[in-house]
Amino acid sequence: MEWIDKEKPVLVTGASGYIASWIIKYLLEEGYTVHGTVRNINKKDTFSHLLDIAEKSSGNLKIFQADLMKKESFLESMQGVELVIHTASPFVVRGINNPKQELIEPALEGTRNVLNSANQIPTVKRIVLTSSTAAIYGDNIEVKSFSNGIVTEEYWNTSSNIENNPYSYSKTLAEKEAWEISKQQNRWDLVVINPCFVFGPSLTKRNDSTSIQTLIQLGNGTFRFGVPELWFGITDVRDVAKAHILAGTKKEASGRHILYSDSLPMLEIANILHNRFGDKYLFPRNVVPYFLIWLLSPIIGLNHKYVERNVEIPIKMDNSYTKKDLGLEPTPVEKTFVDHFEQLIKDKLV
Repeated sequence: MEWIDKEKPVLVTGASGYIASWIIKYLLEEGYTVHGTVRNINKKDTFSHLLDIAEKSSGNLKIFQADLMKKESFLESMQGVELVIHTASPFVVRGINNPKQELIEPALEGTRNVLNSANQIPTVKRIVLTSSTAAIYGDNIEVKSFSNGIVTEEYWNTSSNIENNPYSYSKTLAEKEAWEISKQQNRWDLVVINPCFVFGPSLTKRNDSTSIQTLIQLGNGTFRFGVPELWFGITDVRDVAKAHILAGTKKEASGRHILYSDSLPMLEIANILHNRFGDKYLFPRNVVPYFLIWLLSPIIGLNHKYVERNVEIPIKMDNSYTKKDLGLEPTPVEKTFVDHFEQLIKDKLV
């Protein structure tokens, strides 16, 4: 018998999300029974794509309602489960009015509630947590203090707080709490996935994800006069989904795993898209000078501190542990962006 019994259901929290949808798709195609949780089971339009995927696959899907903020909310969906994949957590970096309520509490309390529920379910063997490289560092400038200026799994974000990078702070708190709860018991183990900025085709037409909004804005003229020299670590959503499944089903998998294909500035992302899709879309063709970004930052939704700590500062990450531990080779960034933009065109989002 395999370490994780394929006859037992796998729980995926936040089932309708960008990453979770791909995880569920791959699990269903491999014949697993999946228990997926959503916030509101009456909003069928948010998970109808999963029902369509389930119909065409050899696996089975059952949807449960669960709330990150309610204790024991995940107990029903966790019955008989050996593998829990906890992806549910808000990903919002702009337009935040109350970071404590919108980011910190759902991330932290949600993690506590899911992991404490696992303590009550005797079948659970492993929990895979979706964290982020945001739990490793907050601003690009911090990486200059890392050994050789490269992001690895050994580091923790120590600079973010509720006022500065509250999203990064929420991911840091949630992952630290998960490791703490994991240490307090010895029946299940914890494996963590730390993606950088996730792109790649979405399985839904939703456009409320930060990743999807960024690509839409690159194509719809929002940045037609130019973009800041802002560097991102890039990973493909399909790689992130595969990593979660490998982290759950490979018995020897352990620790944290950076998911990273390459680092690119925004203009290079735009150039990849322009080379493939031409002048039909209003891709930016220039970099806006630093002094102008600094001057305009309050108008475009950035603050001076963010500009000083991120603009014109390249970023590099080491994904060698992920390759070794999970056996996963990253998708080339060109394929990620072209496939993603083709999906946006197909779904009439650009």
